[in-house]
Amino acid sequence: MFKKSLLLLVALLLSLVTVLAACGPDREEEPAPADPGTTEEGAGTDEATEEAPKPDQLTIWANDEEDELDLYEELAAKYEAETGIAVEVVPFSMLEQIDALSLDAPAGRGPDLFFQPHDRVGEIHLQGLAAPIELTEEQLAGYPEGAVDAFFFDGYQLGIPAVTETYALFYNKELVPEAPATMEELMEIAADLTNPANDEYGFLMEATNFYFVYPFLTAPGGYVFGMTEDGLDADDIGLATDGAVEGAEMIQSWFADGYIPEGINGDIMGGLFRDGKVGTVVTGPWSINDYQSAIGDNLGIAPLPTLGGQHLNSFSGVKGWLVSEYSEHKDWALDLALFFTNAENAERLFEVTGELPARVGVEIDDELRAAILEQAQYAEAMPNIPEMSQVWEPMGDALEFISQGDDVREVLEEAVEEIREQIELTRQGQ
Repeated sequence: MFKKSLLLLVALLLSLVTVLAACGPDREEEPAPADPGTTEEGAGTDEATEEAPKPDQLTIWANDEEDELDLYEELAAKYEAETGIAVEVVPFSMLEQIDALSLDAPAGRGPDLFFQPHDRVGEIHLQGLAAPIELTEEQLAGYPEGAVDAFFFDGYQLGIPAVTETYALFYNKELVPEAPATMEELMEIAADLTNPANDEYGFLMEATNFYFVYPFLTAPGGYVFGMTEDGLDADDIGLATDGAVEGAEMIQSWFADGYIPEGINGDIMGGLFRDGKVGTVVTGPWSINDYQSAIGDNLGIAPLPTLGGQHLNSFSGVKGWLVSEYSEHKDWALDLALFFTNAENAERLFEVTGELPARVGVEIDDELRAAILEQAQYAEAMPNIPEMSQVWEPMGDALEFISQGDDVREVLEEAVEEIREQIELTRQGQ
């Protein structure tokens, strides 16, 4: 049974790699070199870093989640024991790191390593914040190609993948004995279980968060950027097409029918689900430990329901480590990044945080996370071109207005116009 489960998980993870690789680079392009450090097995290999002076300390900006900080404090101590290099772990929200880097790093107050999602790589590259790196074939063999490619931009490798993720449908088996296979079934659950007067709901999600609603906008035909033979076309924005409007009208109906309350966010949704008041929610693997501690064996996870007979294409993302362009110890910073993400520490990442490591050969036997990996078969990597950073806020605002009953087409057209204007302003400033 264990082997069967493991083989399933490996197959599903490879499916995610294939999806991510569809957006991958031409490997014939030559990235700017930087001496790699860690081998497949560990850190601090003398032959890889012998020409680089060993620093007394390296500084990392780690995402300020408690379990992640605990992990990297543990690994930092392990790295120091193996290399003699102390590692300062600075808690810093990955969503705030880029703005801080542009101010602090040139003044010498930045980190040697920082942690970012792959979809910001284009923006990071244009600002000159990440140093290009080069990995040996032996080192590349330790990571899924698609996860590595997610950090490849404009001919340069800019990061080491650490975590891969997408989202799925979580359900409380006490309220919903069997996961709904279709959106029609999910809406029946919403109708049967929703009683706002008692804070009871059949279906909740962060329906004003573009990251989560993406599959519902694209299933009927919407898209973020058009695709050409040369890659994504930021001048072709498909978020106000007839398909996107149809999807947004469906989302608006959830609010109009009272299935989802206005002002819903992750904290509210999570609290209600933990209290046993919600049948199904859309979230990701980061919620598993919290939800499982609250409702125990009643927690189930399944792929997103189908819509119109088609699987919903959730957004997928890869998070990883980037070497600061301003680091005075780039070789050792790369060595540390490879150490953090080697096979042994990737397994430790899963044990401590429950996140799925972007690493081949890591054994994960977990029924709940198997469903996340199953959904990953249908996931689409978030665009990593810099123009993507101009999409999130206008679409978040648009979804807020849509949840309040505003005209869907008008709101989406205004959002697309704002995205175009922001992209143009960004280009003029380059």
